[in-house]
Amino acid sequence: MKTNYRYMKNFIFTLIISFVAVSLIRCTEYPIDEDGLLITGRADCYISNFELLGSDHQIVRSGAAAIDTTELTVDVLVLYGTDLKNLYPQFTLAQDAKLDPKVVGKVDFSDLDNPKQYTVVSGNRKVRKTYTVNVSVQQKQ
Repeated sequence: MKTNYRYMKNFIFTLIISFVAVSLIRCTEYPIDEDGLLITGRADCYISNFELLGSDHQIVRSGAAAIDTTELTVDVLVLYGTDLKNLYPQFTLAQDAKLDPKVVGKVDFSDLDNPKQYTVVSGNRKVRKTYTVNVSVQQKQ
């Protein structure tokens, strides 16, 4: 009986060591960045869509945002009366890309003379493009 117990104990120990080794090998195959995101071979680096939500999480833009991937600008017109200090920008990026700085909550866009800038970083983390987000307010009707 002791022989079976010792055999089973050694088998389980070997199995655990094997799983740990395989896990370590997989981690080195797929590197991750400082945010815990997978680094891939993709070099695409652009904004494909932009949305701006108010404090009630409703869309506040008037018309579609104009994204210029050559000039690296996003121009968005918001509805008259929008509280520019409490907006939630939402970006859709190229696959595997990330945004710097991260958007983690509301953003103050009230200083229209100094537009916000966001950098899109490619999936391979080698290409960086800084976009300027220009917000303007629709005229009172």
